[in-house]
Amino acid sequence: MDVRRAAERYPGGDRADGIESRHAFSFGPHYDPDNLRFGAIIACNEERLAPGAGFDEHPHSHTEIVTWVVEGELTHRDSAGNETVVRRGDVQRLSAAGGVRHVERNDGELPLAFVQMWLAPVRPGGEPSYEIVRGIADSTPYAVPEAAAMLHVRRLGVGERTAVPDGAYVYVHVVRGEVRVGGEKLGAGDAVRVAGALGLEAEGVTVAEVLIWEMGA
Repeated sequence: MDVRRAAERYPGGDRADGIESRHAFSFGPHYDPDNLRFGAIIACNEERLAPGAGFDEHPHSHTEIVTWVVEGELTHRDSAGNETVVRRGDVQRLSAAGGVRHVERNDGELPLAFVQMWLAPVRPGGEPSYEIVRGIADSTPYAVPEAAAMLHVRRLGVGERTAVPDGAYVYVHVVRGEVRVGGEKLGAGDAVRVAGALGLEAEGVTVAEVLIWEMGA
């Protein structure tokens, strides 16, 4: 188990433009050859956008981009013609494949916070695709077969326990609240990377929300 604290994230964004980013992996000017990826995950970014702020159109390729809104509403537009408002509890996936361009903005009147995770596909190329699942439930894992990965959303009460999936690689990210995993207490923004996960549980220290990635070898 490798615990990474929220305070260790690389800062990014541009506060003057209303964008605040915190990166869990090597990203942009913060190059760290020892922190390039874990399993399929190559980025786990916490993003905060002020009302009216956003990321102008920019390209992606050979990446599975999964977004989880924490608060507020995210407006998404892409070059394949998709335009969506993503809300808390929704899972959005943009498969960049051979290449796609998109825009991400906070067009609402309230602050926006979201977690965006990038995964490397098993095979590069192909045609881009888009999907959104509204109000995903705890008992419904979200599969990303292109990256041999499965996302589990867990909402825990105080003292409530849930099994952490066994797997070659498991990544646990705390969205809100506090949880305990394998004897380690984790707060919002903290994460734990587990290689060869077997028989682990997550327990709510407070009311909490957790994203768990289960990945193959």
